Amino acid sequence: MNLGVDKVKAAAIAIDFHRGHMDLSVATMPVKTQAQADKVLASASKLFNWCRQQDIPVIHLMTSYRDVSEIRSNPFWRTRADDPNATRKNVERHNIQGSVGCNVMPQVIDHDKDWVINTKKRYDCFIGSDLDFTLKAHGINTLLITGVNTNSCVLSTVAAACSRDYAVIVPSDCVDTMDDPSLHDAALLCIRTALGFVMTTEEIMLIPELK
Repeated sequence: MNLGVDKVKAAAIAIDFHRGHMDLSVATMPVKTQAQADKVLASASKLFNWCRQQDIPVIHLMTSYRDVSEIRSNPFWRTRADDPNATRKNVERHNIQGSVGCNVMPQVIDHDKDWVINTKKRYDCFIGSDLDFTLKAHGINTLLITGVNTNSCVLSTVAAACSRDYAVIVPSDCVDTMDDPSLHDAALLCIRTALGFVMTTEEIMLIPELK
């Protein structure tokens, strides 16, 4: 398959597969149901296990804030905290350092092999983190981008990766959203139209260049 790079060196990016979104018993900004969370985590676990077998690193990006000021410095997020009907109404309580939400879900992490970047502050995983440095230091040019939410953090990170000249593949069964499902579909349409490839996990595991 032509991914647009001369020699593929890939990494899997896991965005916010933490308890703050995915464990509905404690989540401050949960996906809609635990069944929804479990489904995407199962698909991601399958993909990540395969990646580890191929020596493709798995990199977890986890949102974490020192205090509320780091959250409230975003003007739009301030308005969400004031709207009781917003899916992000708990944004000012979301993933403050030391809170239970700041833990990657156990189904998707191998603590002995995976890398964790816990300085994510905004939708774009490159902002405020050493993600780009880490990728370039290891010669990585192709990203398998997974996580939540499809229409915010995933879409923003895919756009940023594309602008930084990474090849991008989004496994459609390894991303989801706490917002309306139509926004998940719209984000995938934006990605496949202008930013990168959208495939299933099964299709990705058949790409010869990744083996």
